[in-house]
Amino acid sequence: MGLLLLLASTLLCGCIQSGIVANEDTSFKISSVTLTIEPAEEVPRNTNVTLRCQTKVLTSGNLALTRKYTIFKENRIVHTKMTESSDDVLYLLPEARVSNNGKYVCQITIEGETLSSQPKKLKVMGLSKPTLHLNRTYLTEGDMVTATCSAPGETGVFGFYFYDDSVELGDVQTDSNRAQSMLHFTNLGPHRLHCFYTVDNMPVDVKSEESNEVIVTVRGLSIKPVLEISPENNVYEGDPLNISCRVETSGLNSENIEVYLSQDGNSRWLSMGKTNTKHRMTATGPQLTFECMMTMEHLKKSERRNVTVIELFSAPILTMSPAEVFQDEPMTLTCRSEKVALEKLNRDELSYYLSSNQNFASNGSGVFKVKALKTDHTCIAQAKGIRKTSKALTVHPKVAVSVPKISLQEKPILEQPFHVLCQSAVGSLPITYILYSNSTKLKETVVHLSNQTALFTVVIYNAKELGSYKCEARNGGKRMQSEELVISAIVPLSRPTLTVLPDLSDISEGDQLNLICAVNGTPPVTFRWYREGDKHPLRITTSAETFKDYEVAVVSKQHSGLYYCEAENRASIMVRSNPVDIDVRMALWKKAMIGGIVFLFILLVVTAGCVLHYKSKRVRVNRSAVSVWTERKPEADNEEDHSTVSNEPDVEYTEVVHPRSAEAARAPLRRGTDTVYSELQNSTHGPPEGHDYGSVEYAELNGEQPETGQNHSDPNRYSDLPEPVD
Repeated sequence: MGLLLLLASTLLCGCIQSGIVANEDTSFKISSVTLTIEPAEEVPRNTNVTLRCQTKVLTSGNLALTRKYTIFKENRIVHTKMTESSDDVLYLLPEARVSNNGKYVCQITIEGETLSSQPKKLKVMGLSKPTLHLNRTYLTEGDMVTATCSAPGETGVFGFYFYDDSVELGDVQTDSNRAQSMLHFTNLGPHRLHCFYTVDNMPVDVKSEESNEVIVTVRGLSIKPVLEISPENNVYEGDPLNISCRVETSGLNSENIEVYLSQDGNSRWLSMGKTNTKHRMTATGPQLTFECMMTMEHLKKSERRNVTVIELFSAPILTMSPAEVFQDEPMTLTCRSEKVALEKLNRDELSYYLSSNQNFASNGSGVFKVKALKTDHTCIAQAKGIRKTSKALTVHPKVAVSVPKISLQEKPILEQPFHVLCQSAVGSLPITYILYSNSTKLKETVVHLSNQTALFTVVIYNAKELGSYKCEARNGGKRMQSEELVISAIVPLSRPTLTVLPDLSDISEGDQLNLICAVNGTPPVTFRWYREGDKHPLRITTSAETFKDYEVAVVSKQHSGLYYCEAENRASIMVRSNPVDIDVRMALWKKAMIGGIVFLFILLVVTAGCVLHYKSKRVRVNRSAVSVWTERKPEADNEEDHSTVSNEPDVEYTEVVHPRSAEAARAPLRRGTDTVYSELQNSTHGPPEGHDYGSVEYAELNGEQPETGQNHSDPNRYSDLPEPVD
């Protein structure tokens, strides 16, 4: 029971203590990291160098932090340390070497947070002097020697180099400070050897001084190759040659000896053997070089000889005649060797062969008749087993010109230059082109390049002139003429004239209007009519004539305005007429109608005035008057006036109103419309004979009449009227 209580209390205390620690504030901040090199950043070799890494970390609690320090050299880790101490971290480089050179960086990491120092560069000055050692200094020809080069006390990655004076014998790359190499000497006599080394120090290597010098002496063996050639002098092409290659051993063991016979320019040896070998061949010029080589383990020896070979005959030269020839025409090819060693060879012994597209033809004279084709020809001269080939002769037979085509480059416009083109589809260059006009030579030009054309500049000054042109093409003796080209110049249009029908002063509504546009020039002509203010033409037409009209069937006032026309032909020069002002007048029937209306109006006004005037002069008769006759008032007593009065009687009209009777008044009455006129005549000579009344007047007698159907008469209604006197 007591044991259980003790265990429980221990666990409880541990939990409480853990809770206290967990609640402590453990925040931190890496403030800085500094790397220093002691005693200096540049030191001599064998100096003890210390790299010191100092950090400054800020914390808010007392809990120790685990710090990881890493030191890098050229981005490679060279030292790592884990610690909870805040003391500086040291990285020691005892007896520093050049291999320690480089850039160093210190880095600290705490709970995932990292900070690095600025890089510092260490430079160690000086390398140890290398030493060279040979296992032997006296050698026999063919022996090998072992050379050892050391870099005492150095570390790193090395490159060792072995030299015989200024000639490099070999090199070794290693991470050890010593290296060995097997050296072989080809020349007899003394050899002065030395070595040096380099230390790989990125980005450049550091080179040491040269080592001590060791002299090696090489003695020769009494063994050599022997090369023999027969014949050796006055050798002509085609002569047989006998070559032998052997070894003189002077009693030495010949088990490991081999000999090889070779010729310069030949990648394979001619023959080989143990101690000797032979070869037979035909001499070919101009010079032959042979080599006899022997090998025995590491020993190699050789002998070389040259043989001058006299030319038996020269390489043939292939020529053609004539120098210029047309396609498929016959030509002559001649194959000939200019030089022949007559002391060894007659010309009759030479044979010639012509090679053309793998076809061979033989002819002792070397003259060949062939057809001119575009191909390469070579010829071969042969005698006594010697064959020589000429350089290739490429035959380019000329192609005769085809019939040239003559054409216009652009439209021929009067008094303006234009170009006539003359060209043959085929034909070898250069080609000469000649332009003729009516059988007269005008111009000549020569075309040298395939992309050139023959262009002739021509000007026509007379519009009635019809030019007849021909073109001739020729190359060499071949000439061809083109067909005839007849050229008539295009006459540019003159300024158009715009004619209006009918006359401008006679254009009235309802008339037919014609606008005739006329020009001088070469048809066809494209005409356009415009009215100022309109964007689009009224009409566009192309005519084979030099005039055309625009017709308006029925004109109206809306057709009034300024009109003009434009014209254009193949000369592509637009010309414009002067504008014409068209004023459409009123139609005649409208004028007549308006005149009639005005006349009727005036007539009505005059008539109304007359009526009013006459009414003002009417005389009204008193209803109580008995007689219907009244005498005119006498005119003023003016003798002169009477003397000028016309003899015609004066007539006046007088309205006479009849009074109604009592009986008639009682009856229903209506206004009578019957008017009775009486002629009242005034005589200047007094009353006429037979009549007892004066002058006669006409009076209008209006009476009130009873309703229709009452036929009783009233004797007192009307007064008795006397009959008028004729």
